Amino acid sequence: MIDQILAARESALTRLAAATGSDDVRALELEVLGKKGSLTDLKAGLGRLATTEEKKDAGRALNEATTAVSGALAARLGEFRRAERAVQLEIERLDLTEVVRKPSRGHAHPVTQAWQRLEDVFIGLGFQVAEGPEVETDWYNFEALNMPANHPARSMHDTFYVDHGVPGSTVLRTHTSPVQIRVMQTIPPPIYMVMPGRVFRNETTDATHLAVFHQIEGLVIDRGITLADLAGTIESFTKAFFGDGFTSRLRPSYFPFTEPSAEFDIRTPKGDWLELGGCGMVHPNVLRAGGIDPEEFSGFAFGFGIDRMAKERHSINDVREMYTNDIRFLEQF
Repeated sequence: MIDQILAARESALTRLAAATGSDDVRALELEVLGKKGSLTDLKAGLGRLATTEEKKDAGRALNEATTAVSGALAARLGEFRRAERAVQLEIERLDLTEVVRKPSRGHAHPVTQAWQRLEDVFIGLGFQVAEGPEVETDWYNFEALNMPANHPARSMHDTFYVDHGVPGSTVLRTHTSPVQIRVMQTIPPPIYMVMPGRVFRNETTDATHLAVFHQIEGLVIDRGITLADLAGTIESFTKAFFGDGFTSRLRPSYFPFTEPSAEFDIRTPKGDWLELGGCGMVHPNVLRAGGIDPEEFSGFAFGFGIDRMAKERHSINDVREMYTNDIRFLEQF
């Protein structure tokens, strides 16, 4: 019987080596180890052996053959399954790639670029940067800036009022000037500061106006500050930001928070004049609101729109184009 066991074992291993797929392996498993398999039949014949010693030797040989064939069948079946799975995956593979070209890195919005460049220029001129809240009290937004209740200058600011506290006491800031008061209240002179930020006006949008836009304002408070210092600072900024081919001028104007007040223009290399913003010497009432003695200190302030700067710098005809989020437009900058 041992010879029969060894022959069945070798036959099974030889046929297994010649198998070409998992179906062949499973069929061979039934023929050898199934209910009517060759090794299964031999196991049933152990009881017909004459002596206990023959039964013991044949049983040991049968167990070894069964273990060897079972292990080889499992290993061979695993090989075929892995190969067949790889073929199936390759057949069913789908290319779900949506990007047909290497994606490029994004870049800052044109208004953000202008904001950052303005900060860099003013820091280079010796200024520091300050920020403040976008939701302000009426006192910081108007009264501290010499615009008490019913002041006619308030009509220049189409205000969004916030439903908080006493009606009319809280607003979305209409300019970044409230930050000037907060700076004066917290930092003793000398003060050389710029205040960039987002502001809000309840007005109809068009090619040059937005309800939500950005401003940058500057504030200088020190002993002996004069209008000549203001004019020199505006000229230095103009050349630093726009280039040596540009120059600036001041025109008389009126703002309740400065006295005297002026509009400042820049002249392009072609000779055209472009209005940029407002400026003036800080009004004594504004200095007092900030806790500064106007008899000891004087100062100037200026401000202009960052969105307009970006618009003019890139020759954009309609400021609204910068906020349509059209990637074809934005990627030009």
